[in-house]
Amino acid sequence: MMNALLTMSGFAFQLISFPYVQRVLLPDGTGKVSMATSLIAYFSMLAQLGIPTYGIRACARVRDDRAQLTRTVHELLGINLAMDAVAYGLLAVALAVIPRLAEERLLYVIVSATILLNSIGMEWLYRALEQYRYITVRSVAFKLVALGAVFLLVREERDYVIYGGISIFASSASNLMNLVHARKFVDVRRPDGCDWKRHLRPVAIFFAMSCAATVYTNLDTLMLGFLTTDADVGFYNAAVKVKTVLVSAVTSLGAVLLPRSSYYAERGRTDALREISAKALRFVLVCAAGVMVYFALFAEECVLTLSGEAYGASVLPMRIIMPTVLLIGLTNILGMQVLVPLGKEKIVLYSELAGAGVNLVLNALLIPAWRSSGAAVGTLVAEAVVLAVQYRVLRNEIGAFFRSYRWGRLLCALAVGTLAGLWVRWIGMKPLATLVFSSVLFFGGYGLFLKWRREELITETWNRLRKKIASLRGGSHESGNEE
Repeated sequence: MMNALLTMSGFAFQLISFPYVQRVLLPDGTGKVSMATSLIAYFSMLAQLGIPTYGIRACARVRDDRAQLTRTVHELLGINLAMDAVAYGLLAVALAVIPRLAEERLLYVIVSATILLNSIGMEWLYRALEQYRYITVRSVAFKLVALGAVFLLVREERDYVIYGGISIFASSASNLMNLVHARKFVDVRRPDGCDWKRHLRPVAIFFAMSCAATVYTNLDTLMLGFLTTDADVGFYNAAVKVKTVLVSAVTSLGAVLLPRSSYYAERGRTDALREISAKALRFVLVCAAGVMVYFALFAEECVLTLSGEAYGASVLPMRIIMPTVLLIGLTNILGMQVLVPLGKEKIVLYSELAGAGVNLVLNALLIPAWRSSGAAVGTLVAEAVVLAVQYRVLRNEIGAFFRSYRWGRLLCALAVGTLAGLWVRWIGMKPLATLVFSSVLFFGGYGLFLKWRREELITETWNRLRKKIASLRGGSHESGNEE
């Protein structure tokens, strides 16, 4: 629940600030910030070395032993800080020798603050310890401050540098608190006998995974920036922003379950691991299928509401890229919750390398002709390749779940939701009103049909809510009787 709230806070920040920023900065301004963010992601990837994922597993396995946890944290943080210096050195060279980057040197320097902040934030430690309440409260507070700063400081098109700084503040500045708060879980003094070398081999694999994932996640934006114009990047960014928020919501459960899955795998509790994996897959199928279809159907209204009429070219890329919400949701569970806890992270690496290669080739072929739509096609096919590779490896472990799942029930629910929501468009309301009414009808019809057909996730959630309400009522009656 806390991680869902954390995800929703990010969605709320984007929902409130994005329409304003899009209209003030226009496609050129938002394209420059998106280009800088995508490029810095590569340097941050180098500095992190895959530790954000490896650190969760490593710390979750020793979380009951403070001495071992302290040793692990100091070793991983030392590796991070050493790589920060390397990343900043390479960034300085890039800013000096590449004219396109030198033109916006200040923007890149400001956005690069995320490299250091991500390292000292050690969010992998807090996720390993399942400290989601702390993560959520801290993140929401900083996002609220950043939201106010957007409306106060971003007033005209040339303020894109300020917006870049505010974006980094919203996403990473709270990591400064993590460094201080970590004393509650680990000792400040570095223990004797730290052996950072023992992490190099697994970190190298996770780093390669991070490289492959970052390549096919950001390569489309970078290639658009170099092969087309800042405006095209801005159009594509408007579509990707929506997809990114939806993916964050769909994958929130997988992020929560990684430390628990690692804990079960370390202790050989395969039945418990299999049970939560099945629940996570069911969650992804129900949630991702609904939002994928809805936002593909109402992409035009969504773009007009969030970005304005200047971003009309974002509608087709958004429709093309929407199926990746489901694809990424599934690979997040198969990769991060099944393969990684079982120590099969190499398979995740191979799948991401395959996706990165496909993305590179398709981008080179399609972007010159189709621009942002070509980038969307490349990303869609790349995500499909990643899922195909992971499913082939895990078909014996999870094939039974997919074969037994009632796909006809899900498709009928989507059809009901579509029929319930589409007629709103014929009334001729404004885009925002269309989104509001159509979403209520679409997801209402979708959810009610699944409830009627006794979909396991919907039924379990409904029963839990009923029991919770009954217990609250029972408690209030008892309190009244005592009085």
